[in-house]
Amino acid sequence: MDSIRTAENPLAVENIGRLIVKFAVPAIISMLVSSLYNIVDQIFIGRGVGMLGNAATNVAFPVSIICTATALLLGIGSASNFNLLSGAGDHEKASQILGTGLSMLGICGAVIAVIVLVFLGPILQIFGVTPDVLPYARDYTGITALGIPFLILTTGGMHLIRADRSPTYSMIGMLTGAIINTVLDPLFIFSFRWGIKGAAAATVIGQAASGMLVIAYFLKFRKVELSVHKMKPRADCLKMILLLGMSSCVNQVAMAFVQITMNNTLRHYGASSVYGSDIPLACAGVISKVNMVFMAICIGISQGCQPIWGFNYGAKKYGRVRETYKKAFGAALAVGIVFFICFQLFARPIVSIFGEGSEVYFRFAERYFKIFMFMTFINGIQPMSGGFFTSIGKAKLGIMVSLTRQVLFLIPLILIFPLFLGIDGIMYAGPIADLAAAVVAIAFAIRELGRMDVPAGGN
Repeated sequence: MDSIRTAENPLAVENIGRLIVKFAVPAIISMLVSSLYNIVDQIFIGRGVGMLGNAATNVAFPVSIICTATALLLGIGSASNFNLLSGAGDHEKASQILGTGLSMLGICGAVIAVIVLVFLGPILQIFGVTPDVLPYARDYTGITALGIPFLILTTGGMHLIRADRSPTYSMIGMLTGAIINTVLDPLFIFSFRWGIKGAAAATVIGQAASGMLVIAYFLKFRKVELSVHKMKPRADCLKMILLLGMSSCVNQVAMAFVQITMNNTLRHYGASSVYGSDIPLACAGVISKVNMVFMAICIGISQGCQPIWGFNYGAKKYGRVRETYKKAFGAALAVGIVFFICFQLFARPIVSIFGEGSEVYFRFAERYFKIFMFMTFINGIQPMSGGFFTSIGKAKLGIMVSLTRQVLFLIPLILIFPLFLGIDGIMYAGPIADLAAAVVAIAFAIRELGRMDVPAGGN
């Protein structure tokens, strides 16, 4: 019976290119929509509040990253195990994994929200806030903390919905919240004159709407069997989830550490430069949000391919695993080249979308864009490969690859280069770390693909 189910599953037999489009496009749209929460806020805050508002969202950004890390730890960990177990024919265990993952998403969301609200002041100081930015950061982070349970449930839950073979519903769920946020942002900021508090309120309402759609899916529309009994967290299932979700989580946690280190370094070296402390914080915030669009596409490609990689690896169809990786590699490279051209040729127009500023502000933003993002054309390889290793059950390798850019290369370079180059050293740290991380990811991918034996009978 299990072999019949495997043979009938489209992941095992359908054309790889069509499968990637079917799963990756909704995943990309979902990731883009997720990044729109931050980008739309940044645009309207920049135009309605100004540079200090942009700096405030940058200071608050590590909270969002930590929430995403938790959601990916549980969401991707559950989805990866679900795909591998389904491919191997163990559907009972797969549904237990799904139930444990959903329960833990809700529990962790509530815990993190309470921690942020209770320790808001010290958290913002650690994240690099300046005295001028503090009131804005406190208002924005304090309100958006109320949406943390919905943010984590939505981000993690959408992975589980895709694993349950409903990528379109996942896309619609994310899109609904983003549309609500986009409509309410100008209404709250400009019409109601709520300023940065209005942007935060719009974000929370959008996140709540998406979270309710996740709940509705698993109550009414799911394909997998999921009883109340299976929603009880199981220690053995949680261990399996953490093992395969750790790679994506570590990558996000590393991003949070990089953001915190970056904010504090920019604040320190900016104070002794012509730019001051607030301009570098604001510019880095804008550019990190723009880069989220690029990374959303690359991560969406990886997430869309994960059901294909995981199922076929579990079913020992290694030829299909190889073909999927090669096509994902080509797609990530093509997207990177397009964004590299945009970042190099249109830096000032892109920054201008997020509000006005002095000539000094735009001069720093252009330099930061062109130097720090110089290796954009290969930046999609590392996160895509990290997702590949996780989906085939190589958790330790996925964690190591996820750590390369952020922890092994970027943070040390951010701390060392400014000692000799001042604030420019932060900019040059970016492309060097990106190149090194891409080389490591490609080397390990080649090794793993070469180790897979194509079984008798072809793909």
